[in-house]
Amino acid sequence: MLPRHLWVLVVSTTAALAAATPTHSTRATVCNGRAEYCSRLYSNVTYVGSHDSFAFSSDPLALARDQEVNITAQLQLGVRLLQAQGHMNGNVLHFCHTSCSLFDGGTVLNYLKAVKRFLDENPNEVLTLLFTNPEGLSPRTIWKPIFDAAGISNMTYVPPSLPMKQSDWPTLGNMIDSGTRVIVFLDSQADGPQPVNFILPDLHLGNTLLCHERLIPCSVNRIHGPLATEDHIYLINHSLNINIIPIGSGVIIPDPLEAVTTNGVTSILAHANGCTPLGGNRAPSFVLLDFVNLGAGFQAAEILNGINL
Repeated sequence: MLPRHLWVLVVSTTAALAAATPTHSTRATVCNGRAEYCSRLYSNVTYVGSHDSFAFSSDPLALARDQEVNITAQLQLGVRLLQAQGHMNGNVLHFCHTSCSLFDGGTVLNYLKAVKRFLDENPNEVLTLLFTNPEGLSPRTIWKPIFDAAGISNMTYVPPSLPMKQSDWPTLGNMIDSGTRVIVFLDSQADGPQPVNFILPDLHLGNTLLCHERLIPCSVNRIHGPLATEDHIYLINHSLNINIIPIGSGVIIPDPLEAVTTNGVTSILAHANGCTPLGGNRAPSFVLLDFVNLGAGFQAAEILNGINL
């Protein structure tokens, strides 16, 4: 499970990409469900993300689950950031919850094939993949071949250089028109000795702890690199855990019973507004949720995007 803190994703460029030339003869008129998003920078839209997206189960006794519905259902609901954690299970890369003995979400290849089906059926959608790589596996020899086999590699966005300011990202319309509408971040080794041009490094920033409307204020505490804090795009990890065995270090699990409140508009807006001053007075680019099918996370994102509901 991810630590409960603010993630900032950093990528880079020296060129302004908003005027990138599309490769298709037609231009997108609806992007991620709304016409007004087509002219917005990728970095200037708030997206709902699914925390531990692979760890889904409808069984309330599956205590290690973070989601109730599968990847396809999450995407159909409107999730546009999928987060997952990779672990080797034998000689095959799986998405697992801390370890594959705790929760095995299946192979990364099957996961990405489901993502590819959704992308093929929804050609005007931009999707972000945020994967953690705790075992430090090679992007070139382990991760990339799986993206290739799933048919996603040629759909990915490749920045011309790093790092990239939030103001340098292309618009959603340009990304869709150019066919580069999948953004891939990896938290470890993306900038290591075996890089892949479309697997981008991310940086983790800050601490946030949530308890409904009570929020320990955001703080930026894990940033490095040449960019100013306000030049980053950023993510808030908005979820609530409970300790079911308060002995020793305890047993911490997500709290589905409170998810409707946690994922409510009031709670999400309070969290986002508390972090906005650290992000150049911009709303977070991503709101990462447990149990995305519960509550009103998508409504909250539209409010953050300035949509009149």
